[in-house]
Amino acid sequence: MTPFEITGQRLQQQLLAGNSFDMPEAVVQWQGAVQSQDYAGAKWGLGLRLKSATDEIIEEAFTNGTILRTHVLRPTWHFVAPADIRWMLMLTAPRVNALNAYQYRNCELDEATFTRSFNVLERALQGGKHLTRDELRIEFQQAGIDTSDLRMTHLMMRAELDGIVCSGARRGKQFTYALLEERVAPAKSYTRDEALIELATRYFSSRGPATLQDFVWWSGLSMTDAKRGIEVVKTKFVSQVIDGQTYWLSDSAAGLPAKKNPTTAHLLPNYDEYFIGFKDRSALTLSLQSLQKDVLLTGLSAHIIVLDGQLVGGWKRTLKKNAVELELSPLRPLSKNEQVAVKRAAEQYRKFLQLPVNLTWHNNQTEA
Repeated sequence: MTPFEITGQRLQQQLLAGNSFDMPEAVVQWQGAVQSQDYAGAKWGLGLRLKSATDEIIEEAFTNGTILRTHVLRPTWHFVAPADIRWMLMLTAPRVNALNAYQYRNCELDEATFTRSFNVLERALQGGKHLTRDELRIEFQQAGIDTSDLRMTHLMMRAELDGIVCSGARRGKQFTYALLEERVAPAKSYTRDEALIELATRYFSSRGPATLQDFVWWSGLSMTDAKRGIEVVKTKFVSQVIDGQTYWLSDSAAGLPAKKNPTTAHLLPNYDEYFIGFKDRSALTLSLQSLQKDVLLTGLSAHIIVLDGQLVGGWKRTLKKNAVELELSPLRPLSKNEQVAVKRAAEQYRKFLQLPVNLTWHNNQTEA
């Protein structure tokens, strides 16, 4: 396998080259967890991986709780499946809390304060209530808990990490919290080793070829735990050394050549797992190595345009009342066939949002 072929395999394993799932929760479960601090972008990332999807379908799954949003793996939000939330928290929350310890101390949040806040949340949310952050802030203040500065942020994050709350249904555009025990039905419990094995299996199945360092970055686990995870599951995977790095991928995927499709473009959201799921992202930028580093990083700072698995530029959207304005900024000139592929990707986005999409090209790109 060559470095260029890495991205071809990843497109398939990440469901971007051949969508095989019908429901958003199936995509989330396949990927294990999907980074989602940009909620609108994360919904589009799920839609890209479904046979047919609209923003409304993803939103309905979130409203119904078939996909959840919480802090897990790293100190940021992820979509997770209800059946996975408890064992993922059990495995990864201690590491996130350790990373947050300085902020907890800086905000003068001790274990006694966290315990008091959990009691407030349980009283306020019991009975299936879904409350916004501002509503819960009032509950804390009435109980004598200071929510100034970053204290509220860390009170709620700690409650998520400890499995007290998770996402509720949105109220308009506002997010709400619900009690995890009321929102999520009982599911299979895992020992720590079983959870480690399951997480490693999900990661390398859905993102391979990937390295140990990639898994450490994505999972938030220690190097020791990540190595143990690979050691236990390695019989399910094969390894290949590419440019001195050992990559792991599923045995079934290793025997398949990367699909040879006509030029294919993807308008990927920021934080998409195709990009953010790896520590080493060099395979994504092989066709742009001649560009200066600062230009390359600029191209990676927003939503990205990918052609045949390779980064070629960035894009951004402006949502208006009756249409969406898409601004496309290639980092190199695109051929006529490549522009056609990008327009097909924009059409897919139009169908997802169910709104007209208007395209504007930047960086001296002449429309063919």
